[in-house]
This record gives sequence, C-alpha cells and structure tokens, in this order.
Amino acid sequence: MRVSTLKKLMPSLIVLAGLIFPSLALAQDPSGIPGIPAFTVTPGEGEGAQEYSVTLQILALMTALTFLPAMLMMMTSFTRIIVVFAILRQAIGLQSTPSNQILLGLALFLSIFIMKPVLEEANEVALQPYMQEEVTSLEAVELASQPFRRFMLEQTREDDLALFMRIIDVQYETPEDVSFWVLMPAFVTSELKTAFQIGFILFIPFLIIDMVVASVLMAMGMMMLSPIIISLPFKIMLFVLVDGWSLIMGTLAASYGI
Repeated sequence: MRVSTLKKLMPSLIVLAGLIFPSLALAQDPSGIPGIPAFTVTPGEGEGAQEYSVTLQILALMTALTFLPAMLMMMTSFTRIIVVFAILRQAIGLQSTPSNQILLGLALFLSIFIMKPVLEEANEVALQPYMQEEVTSLEAVELASQPFRRFMLEQTREDDLALFMRIIDVQYETPEDVSFWVLMPAFVTSELKTAFQIGFILFIPFLIIDMVVASVLMAMGMMMLSPIIISLPFKIMLFVLVDGWSLIMGTLAASYGI
C-alpha cells in the first residue's frame, strides 16, 4: 500500500524537486554566476545625492504599503466621513444597519470623490514625471506630498496647529514652513472636531423624536413599552422623507469646498 502511494506521488516530487533545486544551486553556485544585487548605491546628480538599487526600492515600497491604511485615515477626508456616518447610525438607533462594511466602503469612495483634485495633481506633478524618469523616487515623493500638504493646511484650524506647535515649543513663520509631523496631528484633531459638530447637528432631530415619543408613552401610562421601538420607524421615515443620504453626502462634500 505504501509502495503504490509512493509511486503515485513520485511525479509530483520530481516536479517539485526540479523547481526547488535549480534555484538553490543558482543561489549557492560559487562559479561566479551573477545574481540579483541586494543593495547597490550609486552617486546621484546633486551634491551628496544617492540613488538606490531597484531591489531596495521595491523593499522600501512594500514596507511603505503597510502604512497605507494609516495614511488613508490621517491624510484624507476619510476620518471626518466615517465618524459622521457612525454618529448618524447611532442617532437613528440602528446598531448594525448599515453594516460596518457598507459604511467603510461608502466612506472610502466618497473620500476618493472629495480627494480627486488632490490625487490628479499628485499624479500630474509627481507620478507621471517619475514614470518618464524625469525625477528620482525621492523627488517624486516630495512632489506628491505637496498637494496633500496644501489640502491638510486648508482643513486645519489655526488653534489646533498652534496647540501642537506649543507642545513641541516650535514656531513657524508661515504655514508652509510647518513640519509635516506637526501638521498631521493638527489636521486629524480638526477633522474630529468638525465631524462631531456635524454629528451633533444630525442628532438633534432624532433626539426630539425620541423625547416626543417618550412623553406620549408616559402620558398614556405605557411605562413597560420601550420608546426606542416606537420612535425607530418615525426616525427612519423622517430620514427617508428629507432624502437624508443625499443631504449628508452633499453636506460632507460642501464642508471641503466642493
């Protein structure tokens, strides 16, 4: 039984050995066969500038991709949108509808819509010149950061910016001189403040409905009936009648000047 099983597996083992051992032989071959350089530094055009090998650039790129979710939340309109959606769902009284996946997808595509001018500018001034080999990778990153920096400066309150400047005891002459590491927390703080302000306004009409329903139930002596069960259909009906989703989408887009 074991011999027949081994005979069946023999073709697969031969193919697997053929794929593995040539690679190992090539990697360990001392005969001078050139391999892929892991790290190569060449002098750049500017004074003291250096350019790195493609292998190292790919490694740096793969490492940078791990920070992509944080960059999405901290440098775009995503934070404000998802916080407003979460407050809206809580105000209506729906704990899991729409689901988190739907809210995240909606916030993501709305963020892309809002950030489209910034993304197009970054593509024009940084990505396309880099693809045409007109600038180096480091220069492309610097050029691409400028549209995002202007966007963040426009949405950041001066009080929040001054707060973090005061924390690290640094003063800048112009907003353009502000360090990126100071601008990012100030921008996120401003986004959260604006999101909670919008959420407070959204909460008011639904809170009024809850108070009216609770007062009516108490006046009728129906103490054992939960007011949330009665008010939920009225809140959903109100949200649908005023075309709530379009109103919220338009408000969020308008808050960024679109």
